[in-house]
Amino acid sequence: MQPFSAPGAPAGDPATMATPPDPPTTADAGDQPLSPVQRTALERLIVRIQAISSLKTVELWAGLRHEVGVKNDGKLLSRHFPAAEQFLQTRLIQVQHTHATRQLMQQLTDLLPQGNNRQAVSDFIRQQFGHTVLSSLSQHQLHQVLTMLQNGQLAIPQPQQNRITDRTLLPAEHQTLNQQIARLAAATGEQPVKLWASVWKLVNLKSGDPIPSRFFPLLTQYLQVRQTLSQQSAPTLQMLAASLKQPPDSDEQQLLENYNIQRFQAGAQTVLTAAQAQDLLNLLFARRAERNQPQETPQASDESHASLRGYTRTRYAILMAIALLLLAGLLLGWLWR
Repeated sequence: MQPFSAPGAPAGDPATMATPPDPPTTADAGDQPLSPVQRTALERLIVRIQAISSLKTVELWAGLRHEVGVKNDGKLLSRHFPAAEQFLQTRLIQVQHTHATRQLMQQLTDLLPQGNNRQAVSDFIRQQFGHTVLSSLSQHQLHQVLTMLQNGQLAIPQPQQNRITDRTLLPAEHQTLNQQIARLAAATGEQPVKLWASVWKLVNLKSGDPIPSRFFPLLTQYLQVRQTLSQQSAPTLQMLAASLKQPPDSDEQQLLENYNIQRFQAGAQTVLTAAQAQDLLNLLFARRAERNQPQETPQASDESHASLRGYTRTRYAILMAIALLLLAGLLLGWLWR
């Protein structure tokens, strides 16, 4: 009997019938282009890296292709995805670390101009780490210094007072003041000539007069605080005091508080106008300039007293000689009678 065949099926011996062809083989999945999910994952990592760094998209894709061994005009395949993802994950960790360190450095730098913080931080890192270069500190070390400074755990030394002299400013010192005034003029929009006039007035000099070098530390501090205040949108008396390298002593603090109340009806934390804050600053530094007069040193005092004693002895000797001559004249006149 012949085997049953479906209608239309070719008759014949099953053994002699041709087997159907194998289906076409597909390429290995790893040789396929990146899937949409894989490309999206890489793009998200790139966006996160760019958000906290200055790296460009082109740079990151070029670095990624180089890492997985694909030429710039070649296509990224699915098999490249694990290495590409690992490359971007590593870069993300690196830029996150750099970003955190940069933020700590910025926070610390913002605090340094206040009071004598700069000297306190310099002394601390010299003692703890053997140098005074902030940029050489690790992220952990920066965090330690910042935390201690914010919590008041660093010893704040009193600013060193330079020896008072009567010489005029050196060219380098004058140039330093000139640069500070140029930066202040750029920040406030004031004319440098007007700022120089305020400097001369502060130390009770006429415009154009030579500035004694004893005022140099005072004026550099004054201009530095003015620069700091120019960046504050809501200055207060408390903020002004905190920005000083040499904090106000008790008398100065009382002077500022009384003036602030009587002149502006304001407390230590009342927001001041820029003109009011400038008025308080001028008051403080004018008072300091008055006290910054050359004092007679003990050596000079001794020399002065010695000169006075020598002059007195000489004058006494002359008077005695004159008296003796007069006496001798009287005796001779009496004997000749």
